[in-house]
Amino acid sequence: MRITTWNVNGLRAAIKKGFEHYLDRISPDILLLQEIRCFADQLPDHIANPRGWHVQWHSAERPGYAGVAIWSKWPLEDIRFGISGETHEGRVLRVQTAGLQVISVYLPSGSAGEERQQAKDSWMEMFLPWATSIRQQTPDTVIGGDLNIAHTEKDIHNARSNANSSGFLPHERAWFTKLLNSGWIDLVRRDLGSCQGPYSWWSNRGRARELDRGWRIDYLLGTPEVAAHTQANSALILREAGITVSDHAPVSIVVDDYGI
Repeated sequence: MRITTWNVNGLRAAIKKGFEHYLDRISPDILLLQEIRCFADQLPDHIANPRGWHVQWHSAERPGYAGVAIWSKWPLEDIRFGISGETHEGRVLRVQTAGLQVISVYLPSGSAGEERQQAKDSWMEMFLPWATSIRQQTPDTVIGGDLNIAHTEKDIHNARSNANSSGFLPHERAWFTKLLNSGWIDLVRRDLGSCQGPYSWWSNRGRARELDRGWRIDYLLGTPEVAAHTQANSALILREAGITVSDHAPVSIVVDDYGI
């Protein structure tokens, strides 16, 4: 099965820019969406209730902000919202489907200033023990989403000039290392090896998108049990969709032996 995560940067806008075209092209079996920025009743019915899919939406209480969703070709069970009692921003959604626990995550950005960075740091402090506990409790789990952190210099175009930028701060990168050391595996990096990039997000400033000066901040993380079933050479970051539909590219991996 193909699992895809995609920050669509506003689903209503993405629909107008070709979301459905790329959905057909990628042909995922499980789709994790972030930053939907809408309520389900604001969407066309064929998107809110797509034929052939089982769908769960988790919108933020604040209109036009954040929000995540999960689409699956298999029924959704044991649906849970948020972490540590936090549900109002629509940032974490987890379900059981196709023999997997699947989690769609949208961690805050800290780029808007010190207050937002503090909010991001608080989220990171909550998320790490929660993710560690999830890893220990449920062996067959995938976390997919926009974590708003480029982990290593391989995950960012210009590491030196961004050393003090939110998303590449030393403490954020150290936190990501702790997350991986707790038992999570970066499935895409594991498949692609130590190459530079590929990137999943590009700034709208200058010629960053045109020249592929990006960041890899969208991830599919799996437990070792899932990683053992990951199909070699199946990782795909579809830059074209990130350029035309969103400022983020969809990120996909193929895993075998689930959903049978």
